[in-house]
Amino acid sequence: MPLSRIRIATRESPLAMWQARHVQDLLQAHHAGLDVQLISMTTAGDRFLSAPLSQAGGKGMFIKELEHCLLDNSADIAVHSMKDVTVDFPDGLQLSVILPREDPRDALVSNDHASLAELPTGAVVGTSSMRRRTQLKRLRPDLEIRELRGNVGTRLGKLDNGDYDAIVLAAAGVRRLQLEHRIRELISVDDIIPAIGQGAIGIESRAGDANVLDLIRCLDDAGTHHLVAAERIISRRLYGGCQLPIAAHASETGTAARLRAMVGRLDGTGVIRVDARGALDALEQMAERAVDDLLRQGADRILKEVLDAG
Repeated sequence: MPLSRIRIATRESPLAMWQARHVQDLLQAHHAGLDVQLISMTTAGDRFLSAPLSQAGGKGMFIKELEHCLLDNSADIAVHSMKDVTVDFPDGLQLSVILPREDPRDALVSNDHASLAELPTGAVVGTSSMRRRTQLKRLRPDLEIRELRGNVGTRLGKLDNGDYDAIVLAAAGVRRLQLEHRIRELISVDDIIPAIGQGAIGIESRAGDANVLDLIRCLDDAGTHHLVAAERIISRRLYGGCQLPIAAHASETGTAARLRAMVGRLDGTGVIRVDARGALDALEQMAERAVDDLLRQGADRILKEVLDAG
């Protein structure tokens, strides 16, 4: 029998709730009369904000409780920011859908400075991301990068309180919260490669749950799914479950694809970058070759240094 109800597990942060409601609206638009319920919760990643994300347990802290809801059948799907989704899933769960991607770039937010290049020497920049820290220090070794965690509103509040000269956020999240007016600069992918999956929303479900899959597959964007899957190959082969200074972004133009990837030290030294181009239908193979190239240049040694230091 077709399902008449579907339950979405989501974090309670404003951005996560926006994403869950977005999926709710899309499902109800596709399936007249479908009852779509939201089950919201605070995850470990939301509760433990005093330590850097890498020390607190990494990005997986944001999704484990949601996955428990799927496994104990108290929810049918979980909605995630793809940049928070770990490479491996618990037995019985799978990544079923990826929605069309928003702008994948990082955004500079500042009350006094119009761009990254215009930040004064020694400016204090806030971010919780090792990936951003590494690339910011590569571009501007003079900057002081300080830890910044919390939801988008909390981070903006700390900026407005004068704790930072600027902060860096994912442009997609800022736009989804209708805060685009706070963006001073959209940072080029050539300068700072985005997080793997950044800008995309994913839906996790129970593997083999045909009724749920029948309801949600209409939301999958094949193009975005293909690009993000290639990016996740980079993560899977480079210690994928950890919070590490790794970046990858795949894009398409017609039948052609481009894949940028990066590994580096937190102080901005030893940054290794790959910029590959090829046929869109061979993107996965391009990603595998990109990892081989990174490893030949010493990516495994750099990442081991970061892990040992952490």
